[in-house]
Amino acid sequence: MLRFLLVRIASAIPVLFILSVVTFAIIQAPPGDYADYIRSQLINQGGASYAQAEAQAQAYRVEHGLDKPMVVQYVNWIGGIVTRGDFGYSMFYNKPVADVVGERLPRTLLLALVCHIFASVLGIGFGIWAATRQYSWIDSTLSAISFLGMTVPRFLMALIIVYLLVFQFNVTEIGSFFSPQYGGAPWSWAKFVDLVSHVWPVVAIATFGGLAYNMRVMRGNLLDTLNAQYVETAKAKGLPGGAVVMRHAVPNALHPLVMYQGVVLPYMLTGEIETAIIFALPTVGPAIVGSMAIGDVYVTATFMMVLSATLIVGNIIADMLLALLDPRVRQFGGA
Repeated sequence: MLRFLLVRIASAIPVLFILSVVTFAIIQAPPGDYADYIRSQLINQGGASYAQAEAQAQAYRVEHGLDKPMVVQYVNWIGGIVTRGDFGYSMFYNKPVADVVGERLPRTLLLALVCHIFASVLGIGFGIWAATRQYSWIDSTLSAISFLGMTVPRFLMALIIVYLLVFQFNVTEIGSFFSPQYGGAPWSWAKFVDLVSHVWPVVAIATFGGLAYNMRVMRGNLLDTLNAQYVETAKAKGLPGGAVVMRHAVPNALHPLVMYQGVVLPYMLTGEIETAIIFALPTVGPAIVGSMAIGDVYVTATFMMVLSATLIVGNIIADMLLALLDPRVRQFGGA
């Protein structure tokens, strides 16, 4: 297992390098840069003439190296990461990119992991419940919930919840993780309750969507597994129905969901984009969208590299979980 892990990590390095090149090129492909954003701000809000704004924008390009060819900008950026751990400077946030990522990534990961745990536990549990009661009213109800979770857009659910909170329940504190009195306060039970009261809509919406997918996949896989010959043999030997389902059928039905974990990490980070934008939460999703809109290239490139790294890490974790779950993978996969 250790050799398998080391080989996967070593093979991930050239993949990350290629992804960084492609990502940087795609980000730089559209016309315009952050200096153009500065020019438009000077004209629209500062009242400057076009010539004055263009002169200041050009001076900004020269000062921050935006006038250099794309290859030179990439070499400077990737060289700073490799040699100094420097991901560049955010022109919009006016601070190092590492600080921007450090502020938003931990809270986003924590929020996404909570949603993923809820969605996995509830989705798998409901999927088993529905499959073992096929065509009953329980199966029909859970299937309807799964259909709604996979078809109703998240932004629509977020808009409905915002409307209800603001116009029906007169909630005013939307767009932050904490109330003002708890912003810089040390952790306590009251602060935790305040955090839950602010983020529960995002958690509920993200959990609902993930729960629906997990439930649908688990139900379908478990129904196929329950009809397998080895399950029928276990039943014929007189094993209790619960033992047959949980010990023989469920572990094999989990394989597709375990492999799904390989792509769920970056999805967890970006899947809350619509909800986080509507609730104005300072997480990764709005930062990616906002930095792309104004040409803050190093913020966008760094966040995309983070997503690429999480995709690779997620696939390694999925392979290891699958090897632990299925002895056949360890035997024939060389792990």
